[in-house]
Amino acid sequence: MNVDLARAQFALTSIYHFLFVPVSIGLAFLVALLHTAWYRTEKPEYERLTRFFGTLLLINVAVGVVTGLVQEFEFGMNWSAYSRFVGDVFGAPLAMEGLAAFFLESTFLGLWLFGWGRLPKRIHLACIWLVSIGTLLSAMFILAANSWMQHPVGYALNSHGQPELNNVLALFTNPTFLWGYVHVVFASLVTGSLVMLAVSAWYLKQQREVAIFSNAARLSVLVLLPAIVLQMFVGNQLGLIETKYQPMKIAAAEAQWKSCQPCSFSAFQIGGGKNDHTPTQLIEIPHLLSILATGSWNGAVEGLEPLQQEYERKYGPGEYVPNVFIQYWSMRVMAYLASVILLFALWGVWLVHKGSLARSKWFVRLGVWAVVTPFLMNTAGWLLTENGRQPWIVQGLMKTANANSPSVTQTDIWISLSVFVVVFLFLGAMDLVLMLRYARKGIGDQEPGDAGAAAVPAMSY
Repeated sequence: MNVDLARAQFALTSIYHFLFVPVSIGLAFLVALLHTAWYRTEKPEYERLTRFFGTLLLINVAVGVVTGLVQEFEFGMNWSAYSRFVGDVFGAPLAMEGLAAFFLESTFLGLWLFGWGRLPKRIHLACIWLVSIGTLLSAMFILAANSWMQHPVGYALNSHGQPELNNVLALFTNPTFLWGYVHVVFASLVTGSLVMLAVSAWYLKQQREVAIFSNAARLSVLVLLPAIVLQMFVGNQLGLIETKYQPMKIAAAEAQWKSCQPCSFSAFQIGGGKNDHTPTQLIEIPHLLSILATGSWNGAVEGLEPLQQEYERKYGPGEYVPNVFIQYWSMRVMAYLASVILLFALWGVWLVHKGSLARSKWFVRLGVWAVVTPFLMNTAGWLLTENGRQPWIVQGLMKTANANSPSVTQTDIWISLSVFVVVFLFLGAMDLVLMLRYARKGIGDQEPGDAGAAAVPAMSY
C-alpha cells in the first residue's frame, strides 16, 4: 500500500510538472525566433510579439520551476531505498542539470528580461538563444537519467550489489536516450507552437491586432508542421528501440498476449487488461504492428505470456506484465492525437500558402482549442513510457516494490499527497489566471518599455 501511494504521489508530481516543461522548451525557441526577426528587420511588430510571448514564457518558467523542485524532495522522502541504490549513477546527470543547464537558463533569462535597452542588441539576442539552449540542456540531462532507468548502461555493480557509474559518455549514447530525447524536443516544439497559435487565434477571432498576430500565427504553423512530422518519425524509431530493450512495454501497448508474425495493429478494442487475454479487437490493420515494432513487413513480436515466462526464468517468480489497459490506450491517445495535429498543421500551412490564414474562421476557432491536444498527448506519452517499465524502477536491476522508504508511513504519504494536491491546484489556477490575464491584455496595451512580466524602462541602444 505504501508503494502504491508513493507511486501515485510521484506520478501526480511528474505529470503536473511535465505540463510546464514542454511549454518552456517550445516557447523559449519561438520567442528566440521572434527576437531574431526583430533583430534582423527592426520591425516594431516583432519587438512587441517578442515582449508579449516573453511574458507568457516567464510565467510558465516560474511556476514550472516550483513544481520541479518537489520531485527532488520526493526522491529522498518516499524513495530512499532507490536513492541509495542508484545514487552513484543518477546523481551525475542531475548534478549536471542543476549546476549547468538550470543556471544557464535562469541567468540568461534574467539578463534577457532586464536587458531591454541596457544590453547591446546582439548580446541581448544571444541571451534569449542561451535561454533556449539551457532548456534543451536541462531536458537532456533529465532524459539521460530517465533513460538509464529504462535501459541501464555504463555501470558496474560494486561489492554491495549497487551500480556505480564507470562511463559517463554511455549515458549520452544510450539508444533509449538518443531517440527519447529528440522525441521530447519535438513534442515541446509542437506544444509551444500550439500555445502560440492558440493565443494568436484568439486575437484573430476577436479581430484585435490582426496584422501583428497574423505573423505569430504563421510562425507557429510553420514550426508546427515539421515538428509534428519529425516527432512522429522519431517516435516510430523509439518504438523499434524499445522493442529491442523493453519488449514487454511494446507487447503491452498492443495487448498482445500471444507471440505473432506478422502482427496486426488494432485501432480499438473492447475489454482487455491483465484479466482479459482475449479482448475484442476492432479495425485490425494487417502488418502494421510488425512495421511499428520491428521496422519490417513480417516482423515477429513476442507476446506478454511468453515474455512473462522468460522473465520468471531470468529474474525469479513475480508479475512482470505492466498495466495493459494503460499501455494500450496511452499509445493510441498519443498516436491518434499526433495524427490529428498533423492534419491540422497541413491545413494551416496550406492556408499560409494561400495567404488566407487570418481569414479562415474555422481554422481560427479550432486553433484556440487545439492547444489542449499536446498536453493530452504528452501525458499519454509519459504514461506509456513510465508505466511500461513496471514492475521495474530500474529495468532488470531494481523493482519498484523494493525502492520506497520503509520508515515512511501511509499517514505520512497521505498528508504530503493532500498538501501537494492543494498546492498544485493553487499553482495551476495561478498559472492559468496569469497566462490568460497577460494573454488577453493586448499587445497594444503594453508600454514601449514593458519587458516580460516586469516593466523595464526602454533605453536607446
